[in-house]
Amino acid sequence: MPLCDYFSAADDQAAVAVLQTPGGPGQADLDVVFLKSIDPVVAIAQLEAILTGCSYEEARVRPRSGQLLSEPDEDGAAFVVALTASLTTALASASQDDLVRCAEPWSTTDELRQIGISVEDTTGVLQALAGLAQRANAAGRQLYCWWAP
Repeated sequence: MPLCDYFSAADDQAAVAVLQTPGGPGQADLDVVFLKSIDPVVAIAQLEAILTGCSYEEARVRPRSGQLLSEPDEDGAAFVVALTASLTTALASASQDDLVRCAEPWSTTDELRQIGISVEDTTGVLQALAGLAQRANAAGRQLYCWWAP
């Protein structure tokens, strides 16, 4: 299972700098939500579609959606992916009821069913991501994902 650590950073340059820190953003003293296998491209675009009421196709073409900020090398090294500002805003402003409402449809997507995540676990993931987004917004930061095999 790949590590998919979601974190906030001041900008793209600071986000990519975590690649120089062994162990990624958690070792770089950044605000991090440690997750496994929650893909920052497809699964996160699905979350954005569910949370904001747009289609998956619309979520996928929003600025920065799944944008690679660094390329993995042939050794399968870690890389960094940007998340959209619209997702950060939606997560930061979501109520507990919104998160609970989104947990079930998100947990039934193919990507989350394949990793066997329950609705309860999905709710916990959403709460953690919402907290990260709230802290990022308050600090003027953006959200990213550090993907490591």
